[in-house]
Order: sequence, then structure tokens, then C-alpha cells
Amino acid sequence: MVPDLADVLAVTTAFALPMRRQFRGVDLREGVLIHGPSGWGEWAPFPEYGDDVAAVWLAGALEAAFGSWPTPVRDRIPVNAIIPGTGAQDAYAMTCAAVRETGCTTVKVKVGERGAGLNTISQDVARVSAVHAALVDCGVRAQGAIRIDANTVWTLDEATEALTLLDDAAGGLDYAEQPCATLVELAALRTRVSVRIAADESIRTADDPMRAAAEGAVDLIVVKATPLGGVQRALDVVAAAGVPCVVSGALDSAVGLAAGIALAAALPTLDGACGLGTGALLAADVVRTPLVPTDGSLPVGRIAPDAEALAVATGRVSRERATWWFERLQRAYAHLGESTALGSQRG
Repeated sequence: MVPDLADVLAVTTAFALPMRRQFRGVDLREGVLIHGPSGWGEWAPFPEYGDDVAAVWLAGALEAAFGSWPTPVRDRIPVNAIIPGTGAQDAYAMTCAAVRETGCTTVKVKVGERGAGLNTISQDVARVSAVHAALVDCGVRAQGAIRIDANTVWTLDEATEALTLLDDAAGGLDYAEQPCATLVELAALRTRVSVRIAADESIRTADDPMRAAAEGAVDLIVVKATPLGGVQRALDVVAAAGVPCVVSGALDSAVGLAAGIALAAALPTLDGACGLGTGALLAADVVRTPLVPTDGSLPVGRIAPDAEALAVATGRVSRERATWWFERLQRAYAHLGESTALGSQRG
């Protein structure tokens, strides 16, 4: 049963977390935490998303706070390191640090970041080459993997050229995540390149998240628990898609990452390292000790914020901004019946 709106608002706290560096244009990660009888849930849809999309995220947060998660079948989750749109020298140093400090040997590299000043294909190639060199120099390239994420920015022709060059620079890419925006483009791209194509935005923002696989547009899907409406719904999407999947996060706090970890823990099979190491991108979190990998993996389990850390995170939110988030939550709640299966379950 979905709780009444008044009950949700009564246990909701706005927060803001600074990033170590700008990532996808974000300097400060904002959202709200919801504390229910089951534990803590995070609701942090990006500001540009409409209320209907935000409602799906809200269903996921309410599942965490008021519902239940499936029984895990594993107790640790392998994760990948992530390299933002940065210079080649910086990418090399970050990759070496990730291997040394977290034990991660799979790396996802952001490419095509328009507006970052590092958005040409040649700069992307240099960044991926640097990551490849770092993994080789650290002695882990053989057991590692390099993935790229373009966040829909390329046309079909641009993606064809870029993937050919980047596959060579990486010594073989694991996959390319959402290189183009549309399923038609992704399907055509699969006929042009040998790199596996993954869908992210085509899954989490789609009216029908199973279409990408059904239409033969992708080789695998990237699934995110809260943006898909919760752990159970994400499991249903994976089962219906019938293709390999990789679990990822959405610049979550440690509380939000716990939902992604719960999803990865409940999957019958896990297809490689998950994109749940994004806690390393935060300069502060809602927990005292940031949720970063050790030996290349994260433990499974619910996470509660630390009172002192949460107070600091809440203190970064102005009264006006907190009001904006609460009003947005109310609008999203009104869309639950339209955007999710939860509308008919309200208490």
C-alpha cells in the first residue's frame, strides 16, 4: 500500500551533497530522503525531469521506505570505477587511483560530454587511451574492462565513427552505453559496429522500458532501481527484456545506492561489474563513511544516514530550495496513478 501524502511529507528531509568535480553538469547533488517503517528511501530525480518521470522515481523511494526488497542471492556486488569527462592525464591518474584504492578493474568512461570543453572525438579517444594505459601499467587490463557512456549525444554517423576509434583505443570495449538517443539509431548502429550497444536513457525514461530489447536495438540494458520504480519493478523489466543487464546508479547518496545494490543482489545472474561506485564522486555523503568499493565490490544491505552527516547535508539546502523539492514531491505523488502501478494501491 502506498502511504498517504501527508505521512510521506512528515518523514521527508531535503539534502544537498557537493560533488568532487562537476559530473554531467552537476556540482551539487540534491534530493530528499524518506524515512519509513522499512528504512530509508531516496528521491532525487534530476531537476529537468517532468513530474510524470519523477513519479516513477517516487514509487522506487516509497518501496524502499514503506515496502520490501526481494531476498538477495549474493552478499557483495562487483562495481566499476567511473571516469568523468576530463583530460587524458587526469583520466590516467584517476584510473590508477581507482585500481589502487578501490580494487576496481572495470572502468566506465564518460565521453561526448558537450559543454565540458572536452567533447571532441579526439579528446574522447585520448581519455579512453589513457584509461587503457593505466590499466595496463597497473597490471590489471587482462581481467578488467573498459566501457563508455555517451548519454545520447551522438548522431548515428558520429557514433559509428566514434565507436570504431574508441574500440581501438580501449583495446576492445566492453560496451557503449546509449551512444544515440533513439531506438531506431541504436538498432542501425548495431549493424555498423562490432561493439556491444547498451541502453540506459531508453530504459529508465521510456514509457515501455522493454521496447529496446524487443525491437533488437540493444545487446544489453542498464537498469537503475529507483528510476524504474523500485527494485521489484526493475527485476520485472530485466526478466521481460531477456537480454543481459548491468545495474547502475543515478548519482545517488549512500541511501540511494543501497537500492541499486539490492537490485544487483537479487538478480538471478549478474552480468559483470555494476555502475554503483559513484559514491566516490561525492565530496560528502549522508553517512559518516562514504560508500566506496573495497576489493572491487560493495556489501549488500540497507543503509541509514548518519545523524550528523544528514544534518550537514540538510543545512546546505535553502528554505526556498527545500520548498521547491517538497512541492515537486507533491506533484509527483499526484502522478503515481498515471505513471506507476502504485496508484491503485494507495492507502
